[in-house]
Amino acid sequence: MWLKQLKSIIRWAIKCIILHGCIFTHLLVTGNFSGRQKKAVWMDCGIHAREWIAPAFCQWFVKKIVLTYRTDEKIKQMVQNLDFYVTPVLNIDGYIYTWINESTRLWRKSRSPPPVGCTCHGVDLSRNFYANWGTVGVSTDCCSNTYCGQSPVSEKESQAVAEFVGNRTAEIICFLTIHSYGQVLLPYVGLAAAKVMTAVHRMEYEAGTPPEILYEFSGSSQDWARLIGIPFSYTFELRDKAEFGFLLPEEQIQPACEEAYAGARHIITTLGVVETPEVNN
Repeated sequence: MWLKQLKSIIRWAIKCIILHGCIFTHLLVTGNFSGRQKKAVWMDCGIHAREWIAPAFCQWFVKKIVLTYRTDEKIKQMVQNLDFYVTPVLNIDGYIYTWINESTRLWRKSRSPPPVGCTCHGVDLSRNFYANWGTVGVSTDCCSNTYCGQSPVSEKESQAVAEFVGNRTAEIICFLTIHSYGQVLLPYVGLAAAKVMTAVHRMEYEAGTPPEILYEFSGSSQDWARLIGIPFSYTFELRDKAEFGFLLPEEQIQPACEEAYAGARHIITTLGVVETPEVNN
């Protein structure tokens, strides 16, 4: 319903992509149909099933840029100069599973069938990409939350991202993957955006490398995106700092989205392709 409402405000397209048996809704938001080639931003949310605030933000982001298109000059320039590929729920099977009952609420991985000799479903999709796969911060135990899979890009979800994004490296210049929790931006070059996010509601956000402010891990989509030549690649870890963790209260959804939006807007508008036009006096 929210997508139908947005269509009346700005032209956009919804594509249901089916790659490697993975079906997910992919939104292409664009404000220019002149036919000229534009650079693009990729954003995915919900790669970890239990991180509910992430899919909420992807929807918020699309709604916000559409509703402020005519009133925010920077947003207008963003949409006119960039295409946005937004996947609100990348790990759709896992996400649906977390809605069954309290016992499934904190499920993290995908829901792929267990490998031979194991009874546990799923792979940690954020450990399954071609980026030093299987070397650090992962598990080869298929029942572990950080199980990296039997091989890199073994899962239909990671295969779909690798194919879609990998075929557009000349087009996609910014890769944003949205997670929770911790209130951090990775890597350290996200410091300016972290400061912008902190200023929104005075909730402190940090920036740094995973070993510095989180922990070491390999096989992430952010690292993979950088390795294939996408120059601006960031991981957002949204609210909070472990008070509620993955069970973020409803009243914190909007402020968390406002913080994330401020950070994403800052990053995107400083890419070098968004310029505010001169005003003729």
